[in-house]
Amino acid sequence: MCLDRLLEHAVAGSEATRDSLSRALFHGLAGSTTLKTFASRYGMRPGGFARRFIAGEALGDALTSATRLTAGGRHCTLNHLGESVRSVEAAREAVVAYEIILQGVREAGLSCQISMKLTQLGLLLDPRNREENLRRVLDAAGDTYFVRIDMEQSFSVDPTLDLFERVWRAGYRNVGVVLQAYLHRTADDLKRLIDLGAGVRLCKGAYQESAAVAYPAKSDVDTSFVRLMRTLVDSGTRPAFATHDPRMIEAVKTYAHERGLSADAFEFEMLFGVPSDLQTAIAAEGYRVRVSLPSVTSGFSTSCGGWESGPPTCCSY
Repeated sequence: MCLDRLLEHAVAGSEATRDSLSRALFHGLAGSTTLKTFASRYGMRPGGFARRFIAGEALGDALTSATRLTAGGRHCTLNHLGESVRSVEAAREAVVAYEIILQGVREAGLSCQISMKLTQLGLLLDPRNREENLRRVLDAAGDTYFVRIDMEQSFSVDPTLDLFERVWRAGYRNVGVVLQAYLHRTADDLKRLIDLGAGVRLCKGAYQESAAVAYPAKSDVDTSFVRLMRTLVDSGTRPAFATHDPRMIEAVKTYAHERGLSADAFEFEMLFGVPSDLQTAIAAEGYRVRVSLPSVTSGFSTSCGGWESGPPTCCSY
């Protein structure tokens, strides 16, 4: 199915269909240079297939969208699409890109979070550099901004959590992790993070995995999501839930109410543009809604003068 039809199907289909297809699209964009180039060249034109779902090619585009959403009562997370870099140099370039994002957010007067995949920072490359790269991003975020580490394929879970725990024990508290409900192991991982006092965002999971490590049936994934959600509501710190599935959203709201949590004690996160009507309805009920704003380019030269030569003094948007 071509990308235009994929997105049309995501928009026209059920919320559950939107959930799975939209996440599959963004995972594809993040992991494929060819798809990112195609999306940037054709999909980001006015009326293009990606314009509704991706905040833009330049940092200024994302900041403009974040400013508009913030004014409407939403919270935002900026995401520089990409993963699995193949060189130490590419990992360092990703660090610089995130430093520029944080500088742009600061200069725009926004309170956005940042999300990133650790394979962007060289998780599977030189172990001497990956912790240094993560610390650089966290130092750039400081006490003002929160950094969410996205979870990736099952083989990266252990190194992701191990690296997270090292920086956590080193005193960094401006960072949290995503866990995926479809993995069999996630209950143990959630307990580990709750014991640390770390913030967790729970999602269903979208990578292709074998039945040996992940639930193959959607009904089993949903059951796991609800079970883990209850643990997170009962014992977690800063609970967050990333889903477009109305049944899962209602399950969170109902259980949180039963447990006496206020509407602002946890948050829902959804992808930019999918689906904005649901985001609006949940925010109108007083719940915290966070919108993830991805950008498709490998750099931000369009609005920031090029990150290859170092952070700019200002960003136009």
